[in-house]
Amino acid sequence: MNGLPALVWAANIADLELHTFLHKAPAISRPTAMAFDLDPGPPADIILCCQVALWLKKMFDALRLESFAKTSGSKGLQVYVPLNTPVTYDKTKAFAHRLAEILEKQSPQSVVSKMQKSLRTGKVLVDWSQNDEHKTTICVYSLRAKEEPTASTPVTWNEVENCLKKKNPDLLKFRADQVLARVEKQGDLFQPIEKLKQKLPKKRKV
Repeated sequence: MNGLPALVWAANIADLELHTFLHKAPAISRPTAMAFDLDPGPPADIILCCQVALWLKKMFDALRLESFAKTSGSKGLQVYVPLNTPVTYDKTKAFAHRLAEILEKQSPQSVVSKMQKSLRTGKVLVDWSQNDEHKTTICVYSLRAKEEPTASTPVTWNEVENCLKKKNPDLLKFRADQVLARVEKQGDLFQPIEKLKQKLPKKRKV
């Protein structure tokens, strides 16, 4: 999806939702980023996702890694850590899994790292399994196939903190027209994902 013709093609086949890989051709075995999909299990919602995302950010800050948040455009939140340096999915997946397990150990009342749906009630699944060459995640700015035309939207960490503080999930809910207005005013908050180079720390530093 590098230009208008590709977007027109996608629209013509009714491809409303765009789910993309973490790698780029031709290097399909090299992820350019590490991703965490924060999926709330009812009655938990995006507010608890904000708390978990901020815990993740604190871990990344300690590791001197910049991280970026975006809404899923549905019910959850996602955190990305750009790498753009030589790394494999085996390493990013193992690293992401370990971080999810640490979060679960530190906050078992709020976080789950295992995939069983029966364990998710009232908690946030930190889905580390997205870090796989066979997995795709909803693309930033993609529309969602919902009754309301919401979109996956990059947000600032201040916005994440504000949503948590005010306990208002609507603060991180954006319709397509709102997203366009945000980009016009703020630029592309997700642009660093494309270029920022960071190295994955060694396991012993986690």
